[in-house]
Amino acid sequence: MDNANDIAHTIDPRKRIVISAILLISDFICLMSQTMMVTALPVIQSDMHQAMTTVQWLTTGYTLLIGIVTPLAANLYEKFTNRQVFLGTIGIFTAGTLLGCVAQNFWMLLLARLIQAAAGGILMSFQMTTMVTIFPPEKRGTIMGISSLVVAFGPAIGPTLAGFILSGLGWRYLFILILPVMVIILGIGAFIFPNYSQPREIKIDMLSVTMSLLGSGLALASLTVMQTQFAMGIGMLVVGGILVALFVRRQLHLADPMLKVSIFKVQSFRLMTLIGIAAFMVLLGTEQMVSIFAQDVTHLTSMQAGMVLLPGAALNAITAAIVGRLYDEFGPKQLVLGGTILMLFGTFPFVMIKATMPVWLMTTAYAVRMIGNALVFSPVMSEAFKDLAPLEVSHATALNNALRQVFGSVSVTLLIVISEIPHSFVVGMRCSMWVTLILTALVLILFVRYLNVKNIVKNLLTY
Repeated sequence: MDNANDIAHTIDPRKRIVISAILLISDFICLMSQTMMVTALPVIQSDMHQAMTTVQWLTTGYTLLIGIVTPLAANLYEKFTNRQVFLGTIGIFTAGTLLGCVAQNFWMLLLARLIQAAAGGILMSFQMTTMVTIFPPEKRGTIMGISSLVVAFGPAIGPTLAGFILSGLGWRYLFILILPVMVIILGIGAFIFPNYSQPREIKIDMLSVTMSLLGSGLALASLTVMQTQFAMGIGMLVVGGILVALFVRRQLHLADPMLKVSIFKVQSFRLMTLIGIAAFMVLLGTEQMVSIFAQDVTHLTSMQAGMVLLPGAALNAITAAIVGRLYDEFGPKQLVLGGTILMLFGTFPFVMIKATMPVWLMTTAYAVRMIGNALVFSPVMSEAFKDLAPLEVSHATALNNALRQVFGSVSVTLLIVISEIPHSFVVGMRCSMWVTLILTALVLILFVRYLNVKNIVKNLLTY
C-alpha cells in the first residue's frame, strides 16, 4: 500500500473508531473460538468416542489452518478492497459456525472448525494490517497494545467461557451462541463498514498456496502419526519440510510472492517474530495442558477447569491493555525482561506438578505466566514492525501471524504427544511443562541478543 502514511494522516478519526471497533470485536470472537474447544475436548472425546490425539485436532487443526491461510491475507488485501475482504471473511466464518451448529459426527465438526479457521486467519492479519495503516506511526505502540489485548484475551478467555457454557449446555452451544453475533456483525458491516483501499491486479500463485497447505499440514500431522506409525510419521515430516523449503524458495523468486519472506532478513523483525512465536507456543500449550490436567487428573468439571484459567485470562487482558502505552513511553527492555522473569517464575510449579497439586497453586502459577506473557507479547509485536517500510507491513503482519499460529498448533500437538509417552499422565505433564520452560528461556536469550545488537548499532551510529 503505497499511500499507507497518507491514509493514516487523512482518514476521518470517526471512521478510525468505526473500523477499529468492528474489526476488534470480530477478531475477538474468531480468536475466542480458537480456544473454546480446549475445555470441551474431554467432553467431545467421551461423546464421540474418539482418542484424545484425534479430538485435539479440533484445536490444533484450527490453529494450523489459521497459520496456513494467513499468508493469503497479504495478497487478498491488495487484490480486493478492504470492504470486500471484511464482508467475505465474516461470511465464511458465519457459514462455518452454522455448520458446527448442525454437525452430526466428528468429521463434520472438524470441517466446521476448519472453515472458521480459514476465515479467522485472514481476519486476524487483516485487522492488524488495517489498524497499523489507518493510525499514524506515533500511535503504533498504543494501537498494537489494543490489538495485542484482543490477540491475547480472546484465546485466554475462550476456555473459561466454554466451561460456563458446558456446565449447563452441550458442546454444540459453543457454535449456537456465536452464530447470531456473527450474523449481526455481518449485517452492520454491510451497512457501515467504509472503503478506503484501491485493489490492484495481482495473481495469487496457487502453487504456493498448495505447497504451504500440504507442507505445513504434513509436518504437523506427522507428530500425531509418529505415535502409532513411526516410519510413516518421519516420512510425512520429511516431505512436509521439503515442501515448506520449496515454498520459501519460490517466494524469493516471484515478482508478486504469496508471502514476502525476504523481510525476514530485517533483524528486528526476525528476532521479535521468533520471540513472539516462542511466547505464543507457551501460551497455547500451557492453556491446553492445564485444562486437560484439571479435568482428567484433578477431576474438576469443565466449568471448574475454566475457572482455573479465568484469573490468568483476566490479568492477561488488564496487562495487555496498559502495556502498549508503557511501550510508547519506555520502550521494550524493562517490559520484556520483566515479563520473561514472571513466565519463568510461574513455570516452576508446573515442572514439579503432582496429582495432589492444590487448585489455588495451579491457578496462581498459570496467572503469573499469563501476566508475563502479556508483558512480552505487545512490545515484541511493536518492535517487529518498527524498521519496515509501509509497503511491507501487510506481508510482515501475514508472515508474523502465520508463523505464530503454525508453531502454536505445533506446541499444542507436541505437548499432548509428549504427555502421553509416559505411563503416568502426571509425569507426562511435567515433561511437557519442561518444554515450555525451555521455550521461555529461549525468549530471554533471543531478547538479550536483540538488545546487544541494538546497542552495537547505536554505538556505531554515534561513533
